[in-house]
Amino acid sequence: MKSDQEPLKLEHAEPLYIDLIRDLGAHKGEKEWNVGVGTFDNKTFDSHEFLVEYEWAAIDRLGFEVELPFTFYSPITGISNDSLPSNKLESLKLATQYTFLVSEKYHTSMAIGYMHEFEFSSFRDWGNPTVPGMVYNPFFVAAKKFANSLHTLLYTGPIITQHFNSNHWDFDYEFHANFHYMIPNTSNFVGVEVNNYANSEGIDCTVRPQMRVSLNEELMVGIVTGIPVERKEQGFSMFLRLIWEPPHK
Repeated sequence: MKSDQEPLKLEHAEPLYIDLIRDLGAHKGEKEWNVGVGTFDNKTFDSHEFLVEYEWAAIDRLGFEVELPFTFYSPITGISNDSLPSNKLESLKLATQYTFLVSEKYHTSMAIGYMHEFEFSSFRDWGNPTVPGMVYNPFFVAAKKFANSLHTLLYTGPIITQHFNSNHWDFDYEFHANFHYMIPNTSNFVGVEVNNYANSEGIDCTVRPQMRVSLNEELMVGIVTGIPVERKEQGFSMFLRLIWEPPHK
């Protein structure tokens, strides 16, 4: 709701796997901590994600984020430990997002943003070099609410990866479509997130059914299942996100 001190902010269901930098139309002083854990089937081994993320709004409608994602590996029965990739801190992610449109008439919000990643070597190869590359990721977000309960959201943009040693560049494009039903008078929802990545080799699509449940006014938990449309490397997955949003003044 709009107050005398704060600009209009609409409620939108935020996806749980590829989440936003901050709420669309965020108000100054808002902040949020996220802890995520996930397990992913990769044919000959399992990978386990762990991430810590902090978001805050420096001014109205402008959000920032810092994220540290880790990956750890374990073998499937019959596979030796020597064949596993090395555990690693994937990167340092720094991001910002600005909501440039909040339309009460059309129940729509739009934002642009940018995420920058400093990629890190695995723990086994740490220092050789420490930062082997960078990722440049501008993006666009559009969200619309229908009949107070149905929510849609689009998140899209290019992903440009620079590899320092080989001076090689990779170009991908991400397109994520989200559909959620939010239970009236709550922040609980059920829905689906469809993650698409396109490059010269084709399109990789994963469907992620999900739900979010409020434990109290400040704490929420999100549960996500990942189902690849066509299995290439990664198979089924599970992801859990714990969200703590302390009150702000």
